[in-house]
Amino acid sequence: MAQEGILIVFSGFSGAGKGTIMKELLKRYPDTYALSVSATTRAPRPGETEGIEYFFKTREEFEKMIEKQELIEYARYVENYYGTPKAYVEEQLLKGKDVILEIEIQGALNIKKMFPRALLLFVATCDAKTLKERLLGRGTETLDVIHARLKRAGEESQGMENYDYLVVNEDLEHTVEQVHSIICNEHKRVSHNLDFIARIREDLEGFLKGE
Repeated sequence: MAQEGILIVFSGFSGAGKGTIMKELLKRYPDTYALSVSATTRAPRPGETEGIEYFFKTREEFEKMIEKQELIEYARYVENYYGTPKAYVEEQLLKGKDVILEIEIQGALNIKKMFPRALLLFVATCDAKTLKERLLGRGTETLDVIHARLKRAGEESQGMENYDYLVVNEDLEHTVEQVHSIICNEHKRVSHNLDFIARIREDLEGFLKGE
């Protein structure tokens, strides 16, 4: 029987490259990882597919999901709800997939309460100067927006100690393999192998009884 998957939560500074790391993991190891698909009340955009980019819900459907506690976490942005359906995540975990979820710090800590064995990874750059250079290098945001993102990074840095691993993304190739290695090692943690431990104990007891 395949080992149950692990819920992996990525957080980190905007510009640190967490989205790129996640995409590379899915691309290199498609049979290992699944990306958590969010539910939303916003209308589908051209080219978006139900169950791929999002699960599209009416406001009434989404609020029923909240009421029935069917979401791991949710938030409201610009009059629309966004959230992580619990059923989809649990289904993928039972299939043995490691489910990747990108979320900010407060949401990550809430998920840890619901899934105590979730693996929390915080992605950072080697220093603040590199982070600023990466944000400037995008060429898509104003200086005011970049300043706001750096200010937000300062706030996020106050919660880094709550994570299981710190990932410093200097070289993408190395970082992706490093993260994959961390996750593989996490599967060997005793708390993820309680079924195996119970089974081998039972077998040993059977031998001792002469079965």
